[in-house]
Amino acid sequence: MKLKIAVGLSGGVDSSLAAALLAEAGHEVVGVTMKLWKEGRPAGPGPVRDACFGPGEAEDIERAEALCARLGIAYRTFDCSEAYERAILDHFRSEYLAGRTPNPCVRCNAAMKFGLLPRLARESGLEFDRFATGHYARTERGADGAWHLLRGADRRKDQSYFLYRLDQAQLAMAMFPLGGMTKEAVRAEARRRGLAAADRADSQDFYGGEYAELLGQAPREGKIVDTSGKVLGTHRGFWNYTVGQRRGLGVGGGRKLYVVETNACRNEVVVGDAEETACRTIRIEGESWISGRRPPDGPLACKIRSTGEPADAFWTADGGLVRFAGDAVRGAAPGQSAVLYRGEEVLGGGTIAGRDRD
Repeated sequence: MKLKIAVGLSGGVDSSLAAALLAEAGHEVVGVTMKLWKEGRPAGPGPVRDACFGPGEAEDIERAEALCARLGIAYRTFDCSEAYERAILDHFRSEYLAGRTPNPCVRCNAAMKFGLLPRLARESGLEFDRFATGHYARTERGADGAWHLLRGADRRKDQSYFLYRLDQAQLAMAMFPLGGMTKEAVRAEARRRGLAAADRADSQDFYGGEYAELLGQAPREGKIVDTSGKVLGTHRGFWNYTVGQRRGLGVGGGRKLYVVETNACRNEVVVGDAEETACRTIRIEGESWISGRRPPDGPLACKIRSTGEPADAFWTADGGLVRFAGDAVRGAAPGQSAVLYRGEEVLGGGTIAGRDRD
């Protein structure tokens, strides 16, 4: 069946191939891009990395526009910079300055990419049945008519973790043409079609500069202490550190040290051995469930970061508790997303509010 499909384009290989595949399948395709970088915003002094948000946005838009011209499809951009500032950057700042580690990409997908962008596109007069992206994830409709979010076939590139806050209406609209493909196959297919982005490096983060540039904080000296309170060194702002971090601590003495905690009130960074970053139970808050309902108590699997495999755990709905069944997990950072799975299916999750080593 021929559909009208809007494709979210970033200028990268994944969204480029998604648009190409849908156009080749005979669908009526239009490319759409969010403009996030506010005009006149100064770029940071450091090197610029390829990212979703950064001063290189104009070049990304040029690539997306050139792709659409090559495919013979329409292309539109939508200025979402003000909304992005309020919904994503303000939240990012407040979380970091409270000593937590947010997931801006999780928040952006639900509020912006699958929320504001398709709404603005429709309000502008564009008509489309589905909204597609280059995410490595899959959807499936159950016998009861409910939509389910599944992991991408490529386990190394699976992006379902970042989509756990999508709701039923958003999943009903979503299409993920690359969900059943590997990254290697995507690049090979892009090369076969002569797409300019075929060998372009993947974005590694949500921002193309240093996080400190977004926080607007002047350096402020504080103590680095071990878990007994012994002073090991100094730092220039607790917001430069996150739980589980090992590199860039500037303290040593022959031990491998990791960030165990950041204390915003004292501007203090607490470090310890790897075991001291481990926990067996986490509590989540700000829950979001794809079905619209909390899962009942029982065995599930949980990811506390986008990489790696979900770890076996037991979910207790009363209190929002996740207790890991095997080895204790390391680096569970307050503010980070904890996403629950049942087999291939993403159930939803929330943000880490607390943790217990026992």
